[in-house]
Amino acid sequence: MRHFIYYNFLLILTLFSCNSRTNNIENTVSVPSDKEVSKDLIVKVKQRDFKNIVIKDSSHITNGFDFPVGKPNAKGYYNAQKFQENNHLGDDWNGVGGGNSDLGDPIYAIGNGYISEVKDYEGGWGNVVRVVHLYKGKLYESLYAHCDSIIVEPNRFVKKGEQIATIGNCNGAYYAHLHLEIRDSVGLDIGGGYSSDTTGYLDPSDSINKNRN
Repeated sequence: MRHFIYYNFLLILTLFSCNSRTNNIENTVSVPSDKEVSKDLIVKVKQRDFKNIVIKDSSHITNGFDFPVGKPNAKGYYNAQKFQENNHLGDDWNGVGGGNSDLGDPIYAIGNGYISEVKDYEGGWGNVVRVVHLYKGKLYESLYAHCDSIIVEPNRFVKKGEQIATIGNCNGAYYAHLHLEIRDSVGLDIGGGYSSDTTGYLDPSDSINKNRN
C-alpha cells in the first residue's frame, strides 16, 4: 500500500511538471499583431506573391527590356531629364518635336510582366501604371506616370512592346512627357519622384541598355 501511494505521488508530480513546462513554453511564444509586422516583411510577402503569379507561365518571364516610347529604341524621343539630374528618380521621355507634340503618343511595356496597379494619383503624378517583371530570377517594377489615357486593366499579364497607355501632360501641369521609373524593390510607395536617396531605384536608361534581348 505504501508503495502504491508513493508511485501515484510520483505520477501526479510528473504530470504536473510536464503541464507546467508546456504552459511556460506557450507563454514564451508571442505572435506579432498586424501593427508589429514590419513594412519590410510586407514587401517581401508581396514580392513572393508576384513571383508566384509570374512564374506560373514561363512566357510571362521577361527576356530583356526595350524602351517605353518609339519602340524598341526610343526613336523620335529624347531623355529630357535623366536619372538623378536634379535628384530625379526616373527618366522623362519627350518627343523631339517639343511642347505637347507627343501628347497621346503610345506608351509600351518595357518587358513581359504583370500589371500590378492602374491608378490616378492626381497631383503631380496623374494616371500611373505599374508593371512587375521577373527577370533572371529577380523582381523589378516599371512605373509609367502622367499618362493621358490607360488602355489596360490591373491584375493581368502584359507582353514587352504591348501598348499600355498614352503620353499625357498631367492635366496641363507639364508639357506632355512620360516619366519612367524602374525599381528593384517591389511594393514601394509611389514616392515623390525626386530624391538623392536612390535605394530601391535604378537608372532606367542604363538598365534597359544593359539588359536588351
